[in-house]
Amino acid sequence: MNERIRLLAEQARKHYPGTELSGEYWVFDEQLFAQLIVAECVGVVEGGRFLHDQAPTVLFAKECSGAIKKHFGVEP
Repeated sequence: MNERIRLLAEQARKHYPGTELSGEYWVFDEQLFAQLIVAECVGVVEGGRFLHDQAPTVLFAKECSGAIKKHFGVEP
């Protein structure tokens, strides 16, 4: 697994401390994990890390990131 994905998966784990009746446990939040991945994708587009010698304009990058957010239902 990609190290970045592993780190995002760790961020999506929620810790619940134990009580007298139950021990501590962790829950994986799938929705949070998906949101973190979408945010990472938007960051790649807006940060221009995927660009080569023909960089699109900032406006184009904003349109791409907006399309990703809209596609996944993430607020802009």
